[in-house]
Amino acid sequence: MPDPSGSRASRVRLTLFSTLLLSAGLLPAGEGPKLMEPPSRAANRQIFPYRAVQEILPNGLKTIVIPLDSPGLVTYWSIVRTGSRDEVEPGRSGFAHFFEHMMFRGTQKYPGPVYDQIVTSLGADSNAYTTDDYTAYHMTFAKEDLERVVEIESDRFQNLSYQKPAFQTEAGAVYGEYRKGITQPFALLDEKLRDLAYDVHTYKHTTIGFEADIKAMPDAYEYSLSFFRRFYRPENVVILVVGDVEPAAAIGLVRKYYAGWERGYVPPQIVPEPPQTSERKGSVRYPGKTLPILQISYKGDAFDPDNADYVAALLLADLAFGESSEIYKRLVLGEQKVHALEAFVPMNRDAPLFDIMAMVKEGQDLDEVRGEIDCTLARFQAGLVEADRLAQLKRRHKYAFLMELDTPDGVARALARPIALSGGIEGVDRLYEALDRVTPDEVRRAAGKYFVPARRTVMILQGTEG
Repeated sequence: MPDPSGSRASRVRLTLFSTLLLSAGLLPAGEGPKLMEPPSRAANRQIFPYRAVQEILPNGLKTIVIPLDSPGLVTYWSIVRTGSRDEVEPGRSGFAHFFEHMMFRGTQKYPGPVYDQIVTSLGADSNAYTTDDYTAYHMTFAKEDLERVVEIESDRFQNLSYQKPAFQTEAGAVYGEYRKGITQPFALLDEKLRDLAYDVHTYKHTTIGFEADIKAMPDAYEYSLSFFRRFYRPENVVILVVGDVEPAAAIGLVRKYYAGWERGYVPPQIVPEPPQTSERKGSVRYPGKTLPILQISYKGDAFDPDNADYVAALLLADLAFGESSEIYKRLVLGEQKVHALEAFVPMNRDAPLFDIMAMVKEGQDLDEVRGEIDCTLARFQAGLVEADRLAQLKRRHKYAFLMELDTPDGVARALARPIALSGGIEGVDRLYEALDRVTPDEVRRAAGKYFVPARRTVMILQGTEG
């Protein structure tokens, strides 16, 4: 049960927040709590400010332990490097997300209700989520309960057990989740845009899957068992432990409870998306009331800190369409023709869509808004961004990342995707080192490479009610 006064949580956040300010050079030495500079920052000037200890078991399971000054608090993440991207069999989309549900059904030793009772008795905060590239299970709890948590988590990852009726019940619940989600305009837009933008790659379907595949799930009990056997293997999982822990002890517990987990992972054969050669356009009618939404998506590149074009595109999204950009100030703040405007360059294992989205207040302004977006990109393709503005944005990116690292769960959440994409945390420092090196000319080159008509898919969503 949490401390009603919030005192312990407040102390943890204050301590870690001060550490981050010191490591980023934002808090003068001698101010705030007495803290030692984190070892990784003392040894060199990397961006990630904490020491990490890792070990790989003979069965391939990797464990990463990050000790923090977070008195009494630990978070435990199991990162499965499988998401909707891995659903290559026709008619079987949505199973990575479905297994997020099934993993709480329990084992013969700890059936679902017993597992839930244990978690409740520990006062732990437990949950999970699924993405296109990975599935993450996480629990935050008191440090003295670490062994109990390792025991119950290792049991369900090795010995998940459920019968056909429970499987069918959960399949019905997932379809209900789909039906509820698709009533939201952005969910409908995302589903239709992905289907139009991709021809063969599994990013064609959303994380929850195609509706027809979800409806057919109750008849796929045997397939579900094979999905678990194929993907929930030690070589495909990374254990991340962050907080008030002693690394050797935590790794020892992982050895004790996971050593018997047998290898067996075989990566799926994912068909690469062929190059897009011409613009694609589509529209969708939302059965209800909504502001018109314009989404323009360009085929991009996979996450790669060593790809200078990709790294420059991360900055370009903010430079061109962020809250300090000219188009945002004019269309959102000045003329107020646009309710929301944003651009997003994601981190994905394979080539994703680089998105620009505008929620427009009046449908009659859609063409004008699209023209302004095109002109904005053309300016970045033709000219150089100011060096001072680029430097300021680099600092903002760096400090925004650091400010996420103020609790054990915040650290784990920030690292989950980099770990899922690369298998470790080394890519974090490589990414921010690469961001520091980006030049105005590289921003212009990225604009000219990615944001061109041949790579573009345009989708407009409008409501059926005025």
